[in-house]
Amino acid sequence: MSDKPLSTPATAHVLIVEDEPRMAALLADYLQASGYTSAWLANGLEVVPSVKARRPDVVLLDLMLPGQDGMSVCRELRQFSDVPVIMLTARVEEADRLMGLEIGADDYICKTPFSPREVVARVKALLRRSGLGGQSARAVSPLQIDAQGYKASWQGVPLDLTPIEFRLLKALADARGRVLSRDRLLDHVHADQRAVTDRAVDSHVKNLRRKLDAASGGQELIRSIYGVGYRLDVM
Repeated sequence: MSDKPLSTPATAHVLIVEDEPRMAALLADYLQASGYTSAWLANGLEVVPSVKARRPDVVLLDLMLPGQDGMSVCRELRQFSDVPVIMLTARVEEADRLMGLEIGADDYICKTPFSPREVVARVKALLRRSGLGGQSARAVSPLQIDAQGYKASWQGVPLDLTPIEFRLLKALADARGRVLSRDRLLDHVHADQRAVTDRAVDSHVKNLRRKLDAASGGQELIRSIYGVGYRLDVM
């Protein structure tokens, strides 16, 4: 793990791992326009040595690579590094997305359709959630959770949550910045809700999101990741 100082948006370095030169060049241009530096690799076998030599702030990792596929690369990275990883792939199957997240990817973007603006937006969001991007990693979160008292508050204002909503919020907060599948969230409400279904979880998350949005002045704190689950976007 690197002990280098926190980056700012102007100095954050992004490693692009993509075997399509045009797409890699397009990403590099958009990242540069947003104030980031970047490097490009086209072969999966080059990723681990490169990350060890110079730890990037974010890795944009394609799945279909020559030499070594993206899934294997991500597994190997997680053996020695917590560098944020965003997977880029043309695959749209839910199983592929879940596998990528379960082996340690922080986000997952489908290339069809491909939007470099979305990629840059995800990079910015991931840097914020990782304590980079010019924010102090020790900043006090506006969301406070009292696990013993089953209470939560936003900027000191109590949130009126049901027990299920509290457990869902705590599960999302414990994994903040990462996507939790509906199955994972079901595990957290299963203790006293034996008949809870995926649809019921969606309903509870909807109510929880409504309360958080009202308390935070309309911020979208819980994000739906299509076909995967939910993620809490707050430090």
